[in-house]
Amino acid sequence: MNRFSLLASLIALGMGTASVLHANRQPNSASGASESVSQINDGAFRDGLYLGKLAAERGLAPHVATGRWSTEADRSSFTAGYQRGYKEAGGQASHPANAGAAVIVGVATVVGANPGPKPISMSADPSCSKQHSKAVLAQDVVADAKGRLQNVVVFVSDGLGDRAFDPPKTPAVISQKGCQYQPHVVAVQANQRLEVVNDDPTSHNIHPTPANNREWNKAELPGAKVEETFAREEIAIPVKCNIHPWMRGYIAVFKHPYFMVTKEDGSFDLQNLPPGTYTINAWHEKLGTASQTVTIGADEIKELSFVFKSI
Repeated sequence: MNRFSLLASLIALGMGTASVLHANRQPNSASGASESVSQINDGAFRDGLYLGKLAAERGLAPHVATGRWSTEADRSSFTAGYQRGYKEAGGQASHPANAGAAVIVGVATVVGANPGPKPISMSADPSCSKQHSKAVLAQDVVADAKGRLQNVVVFVSDGLGDRAFDPPKTPAVISQKGCQYQPHVVAVQANQRLEVVNDDPTSHNIHPTPANNREWNKAELPGAKVEETFAREEIAIPVKCNIHPWMRGYIAVFKHPYFMVTKEDGSFDLQNLPPGTYTINAWHEKLGTASQTVTIGADEIKELSFVFKSI
């Protein structure tokens, strides 16, 4: 092969390589993604992409936490991936995360044989029973087919030191609807207003029985509303209705804002945590309490899983 033929072959090979690279950088029509080959092979970008989608799916505000990525190039790639993932998952930011704050996300599950919730009889009050077209089930253990557990209170139990927090101005609300407490478990901050509304056509009374707070017992006619507060931390206060004995619920009271009751899919998130080392507890009314210790840095997101054993 003479030198002119060799040069022509090298040019053709270069053009072919460029064509392949160009094709690989085109948007993926099946997924709607537009990551380049370098981004797909970039661990920092993939890490950010995953956590951005996770944040959006959990309804979190965007929180670009670069975590283990330390170089400027990796942090830039992580941020690009996070922003892409958040946008692709349809994230809608209701408020920005605090600069330098950390986030803990996770899921609570139950393993083992689960007999399922027991049915409740409301025959003692026809105004209650006629509101339900099918059997009403107890809410003490509510889990989906994958064991993801609802009504678990996840909270910081240690690590905040002597920090003080003002209670939120927005009240927490419990509705008495269908002769049940909705939600079954509610968490509030100490001295936060708690509104209890009677949305039933029958009378109720709301009767918390705390060990560390003032006990009260108030009657409510249909359409009525009462408002109370709890001054001290307590996890958790049993609540009952003396008129309808099947009505049971819990109120967890905290001296800080870092708590959440797990959703229907067992998920939780503790947002805007100061960097530090924390003990995170997960409390369930029947399955007990689980605990983990976690150290989390500024602008970091960590995942925790709490697994309870069925009883």
